[in-house]
Amino acid sequence: MVQERIALSLAVPLVGILRGVDAVFFAELLEASFAAGLQALEVTMNTRGAESMVAAGRPRVRPGGMLGMGTVRSLAEAERAVAAGAMFLVTPNLDRQVIEYAAARSIPVVAGALTPTEVYTAWSAGAAMVKVFPCGALGGPRYIRELAGPFDQIPLLPVGGVTLDNVRDYFSSGAAAVGAGKELFGADALQEKDVAGAVRNLKRFLAACPPGQDAV
Repeated sequence: MVQERIALSLAVPLVGILRGVDAVFFAELLEASFAAGLQALEVTMNTRGAESMVAAGRPRVRPGGMLGMGTVRSLAEAERAVAAGAMFLVTPNLDRQVIEYAAARSIPVVAGALTPTEVYTAWSAGAAMVKVFPCGALGGPRYIRELAGPFDQIPLLPVGGVTLDNVRDYFSSGAAAVGAGKELFGADALQEKDVAGAVRNLKRFLAACPPGQDAV
């Protein structure tokens, strides 16, 4: 049965991904990223203390912004993410139980998929968007273009291989949004916990993205 589809609102079609950051740096970067114009930020479940970070960070999310949890691989992890206050979930894999659980609680899911069958299955199950991962390994923008041909009704969010150099190509190929981590904030900035440097990199990325839709 097709689940109720919960919209994921993105003023700018860009999802920032943070993995392996510490709590203090995360709090600083969260504030600075939303102030710079980022609308959606996810912390991966396999980051130490991720649930506590989301619980503490959610009250500081600006109106219109969304703080979610990524690398949600199972129903058990989805339950923990929702309990922590995640406003959306992102999965690396296709798990109908996760989509159904979140939909029942009006929480959008960006469900992971790679093949055409997985993409359509995720969308049919009620995903708000479909995360095409790892997209770069299958041709990047060219692969998105091939998927967008038959699946023009499905908002695709490529992750894995999205860089400042090719982000425009992803959008011109049919991506509704993109997700990036080190490429978005800068590997050196993340390593050195340089908030100002991370925000400079973020602003370059934002400038390369087209205006987003009100909801997808």
